[in-house]
Amino acid sequence: MSGRDGLPRVLILGAAGQVGVELQRSFADRAEVTALTRQELDLSAAEKVRAAVRQIAPEVILNASAYTAVDRAESEREAAMAINGHAPRILAEEALRLKALLVHYSTDYVFDGSRQGPWTETDTPHPLSVYGATKLAGEEAMRQVGGRYLIFRTSWVYGPHGKNFLLTMLRLGRERERLSIVDDQFGAPTSSRELAQATQAIVLGILAGKYGQAETWAGCYHMTCSGATSWYGFAEAIFKRTAVRLEQPSPVLTPIPSSMYPTPARRPRNSVLSNELLAARFGVRLSAWQSALDEVMVELAAEVGG
Repeated sequence: MSGRDGLPRVLILGAAGQVGVELQRSFADRAEVTALTRQELDLSAAEKVRAAVRQIAPEVILNASAYTAVDRAESEREAAMAINGHAPRILAEEALRLKALLVHYSTDYVFDGSRQGPWTETDTPHPLSVYGATKLAGEEAMRQVGGRYLIFRTSWVYGPHGKNFLLTMLRLGRERERLSIVDDQFGAPTSSRELAQATQAIVLGILAGKYGQAETWAGCYHMTCSGATSWYGFAEAIFKRTAVRLEQPSPVLTPIPSSMYPTPARRPRNSVLSNELLAARFGVRLSAWQSALDEVMVELAAEVGG
């Protein structure tokens, strides 16, 4: 199934999203990449997904596509389930038929946030939202199908592209002098570039036989930047860097409890994930969230300057 020059044939789904863009960058010189956007391949159309995978016949499928409108999912359960719950099963079945590796990204929102300390892969999921429930359904579907698969649960994903907390804060910071930010939800901000680089290292290692047979590595792993903060702490860190990197004035930030910012979907209070299993199995650790943020801010500054 290898492509040109013996490079592995890699299919990236969700190519226009923040993780999809970075995956293309990470695999550009290491694989023959086919990258499809949501417009080019609708993951809710089961037969189109099967046909596309069979036509491309990839050695690796990287599914960075998801229904991520957390609050809207509360009123659009079927649409969220089609993409987050049913599509992973279809991809897993087609990957199994091709003996391909399927990599899928899941979320900290499969947990209810009630425990103290980082969540591990053996903790029992209990999603608070439709979004979390549909992502958990996708995980369970992949486990049922089996084969060569990896589920990477991550959290608070952001980057220089797409829709995310960082870019929202930068926009609001230009528009307003004061911002109120939730300070009682905790997690690890994780940059899309860190996710993509870690994924590339693991995927290429698997293809090279570094980790042995699928029975020894297939399964679910947590993959986030190290450390933790609140949304308020993340916003504070962002604006400290914008003052230096982007020469943008910082708004006055006020910490508030979640109760003062009600949303249709409930969020877990503690979204911190343990990455120890990922490190033990693959020898991969992502950067501290602060240094990952520094890298993204440097890129944004370069784009502004350029």
